[in-house]
Amino acid sequence: MGFSNIVFEKKEGAAKITLNRPDVLNALDVKTLEELGAAVEDIENDVSVRVVVITANGRAFCTGADLTGIAAIPPDKPRDYFLRLWNEVFSAIENLSVPVIAAVNGMAYAGGLELVMVCDLAIAAEDARLSDQHANYGLVPGGGASQRLPRLVGIRKAKELLYTGDRISAAEAERLGLINKAVPADKLEEATNELVAKLLGKSPMALKTVKRLVNRGMESSLDAGLEMEMLAMIGHGTTEDMAEGIKAFIERRPPAFPGR
Repeated sequence: MGFSNIVFEKKEGAAKITLNRPDVLNALDVKTLEELGAAVEDIENDVSVRVVVITANGRAFCTGADLTGIAAIPPDKPRDYFLRLWNEVFSAIENLSVPVIAAVNGMAYAGGLELVMVCDLAIAAEDARLSDQHANYGLVPGGGASQRLPRLVGIRKAKELLYTGDRISAAEAERLGLINKAVPADKLEEATNELVAKLLGKSPMALKTVKRLVNRGMESSLDAGLEMEMLAMIGHGTTEDMAEGIKAFIERRPPAFPGR
């Protein structure tokens, strides 16, 4: 499909999705979600892509749902189409087999915060602000905040953020573990590119397996998770990436992972 609400690029093993509705602070409507879903599907089917960046144009990363755009839901769609589409797309991002980095360049409110949380890693400009905000407008989270936020920052802090709708700085978000790093605004792209380069140098097969183990392990008991890890390691032992990594270690050279 063609893209008008996002910019979708792929280059040298990295894909980049840029929200491109700066006039409405990159609020998400049906069309934007459908384009996001199409881009994510394309990435999942492209074995050359090893890492993904999600960012935005303008002064906001994303301010959540475009409430005015909800009225644009096609009449032939069910009433809950928007919410189900939202959750389907966000789950697809969260479950992409490759690492996903959020590069947060401004406000990340409500659904924008939920978008940050479905990414594996997050870097934010120091002047960025993050907030849930649903309660401020008589709403409740519909894109995962009530479930993912406690898992990231702990139940008490999550309740505080969900109840109050308070804005927090990038530095505070880093302290809480909501993002990985806060950097000067003019260094955001550079810091993101450095992280992309670092991940591109790792084994694609190892990163895919580790991501799957961590995500599934969060929903499992420790014993079940350890069993899952052991079985995954046995399977991973048959990959060319592992063979290359061991060979490179013995030969004292950088590995050239084939991604198989």
